[in-house]
Amino acid sequence: MGEYLPPPMQLLQLGAYVERELPDLRIELIDSQAERLNFKDLRSRIERIEPDVVAVSGNMTCNAYTVARTVQLAKEVDREITTVVGGQHYSFLAEECLRDTPELDFIVRSEGEGTFTELLRAVFGGAPVERVAGLSFRHNGTVVHNQDRPLIEDLDALPFPAYQLVERFLPLYHFRMMTGPGTRYFIVEGSRGCAHRCSFCTQSPHWRHTWRTKSPERIAAEFTAIHERYGDGESFMWLADDNFMLAHRGREFRDAMRAAGIGGDVSWFVQARADDLVRMRALVPDIRSVGCRWILLGIEHDSEAVLRDLGKKLSIPTARDAVRILNDADIFSQATFIIGSRKETAESVQGLRDFVSGLGAGLPIFMCLTPFPGTETYAEGLRNGWIEDHNWAHYDMAHAIMPTETLSRPRVQEELYECYHSFYGSAMRGLKGLMSPNPLKRRTYSHMLKKRVLRELRGM
Repeated sequence: MGEYLPPPMQLLQLGAYVERELPDLRIELIDSQAERLNFKDLRSRIERIEPDVVAVSGNMTCNAYTVARTVQLAKEVDREITTVVGGQHYSFLAEECLRDTPELDFIVRSEGEGTFTELLRAVFGGAPVERVAGLSFRHNGTVVHNQDRPLIEDLDALPFPAYQLVERFLPLYHFRMMTGPGTRYFIVEGSRGCAHRCSFCTQSPHWRHTWRTKSPERIAAEFTAIHERYGDGESFMWLADDNFMLAHRGREFRDAMRAAGIGGDVSWFVQARADDLVRMRALVPDIRSVGCRWILLGIEHDSEAVLRDLGKKLSIPTARDAVRILNDADIFSQATFIIGSRKETAESVQGLRDFVSGLGAGLPIFMCLTPFPGTETYAEGLRNGWIEDHNWAHYDMAHAIMPTETLSRPRVQEELYECYHSFYGSAMRGLKGLMSPNPLKRRTYSHMLKKRVLRELRGM
């Protein structure tokens, strides 16, 4: 849905922690996307650096094969290199990944900072890895899973992300549809986890169904420090919270951002639940005043049967109200929708299209239900034999992976295209978007028109 090159947030956070705890180690972060490295280039880089440890971020399921190939490259260069992978996909499938990828030495499960740092101490100090909580590995041909590591209680104790490791790439990071040219694009982590239990989402099980947050003062300080050191004019911060929790910390967050002078040259994006936003509607103009320009709402569907199937507890009147509140506050409203649950029918998808057409969301995004490992959807799909596509590269929510009770998998894929075509194929809607008083909406519709997004989706 847009030209997108994000900074590698997980590695920046991990690198900052290792730098603080093990200051004598030399860390080099390779961003293959920013440098446009192919596998041959990457192999040459590994040969030149001669690392003792190669750690790869494996958060997204669709990148699983790329991560595995990177680990294989490291071992081809030098069998003595210790290879490590972390992230959600590898955490949930640690047993299978270690079994299927002999070049992979260790998997850091769940929260990585403490486990990875302790593993490095063991690797360089000769200590037994059997004592490292949160670690999975092979021993004598058997996969071993050490006990889980307790989650970090105080996220404020974490160091600021190590953007200095990628400082030379900062002019390259972008989300053109969101920020436009000339604006520095950063990712900041404000919290971890979600206490809700939607059946399709990996976040809640990955973080053990908990929600932990940095203090509003810490988040404001992080915004300020990153903008002052690395910003070049305007900065756009992607606040990488799965649920903003406005009711829990909204007032304190507003006050901290005001005290830090956030706004003006610093704007930001966040995800929120529609019901939380409606409860705290009086605060929405206030967060607009401290830089919030874009909010994503996970509405998912207008059918109560489908919502129950997805484990999404949300009423349709609340969803409508939330979009209206954002539009009234001049905050660009993005809304996500999922098709392809077991109860989905051609009629329910058409009903969804009609609903979205009248909802008023600035940027509706339609996705196919994807059975990500670790979710209830994945477990149920495996158990019942519903998963027809086992190619991890297709697990991007743009490819149909499963049929429904009444729709074949190719039909689900066709319905996804029709969802986009019915909304963005409207010439009148496109013209209104291009003439919108909201600059983000104008930029978004201009970008989608230039990049011919519908044609790209049609080719899937």
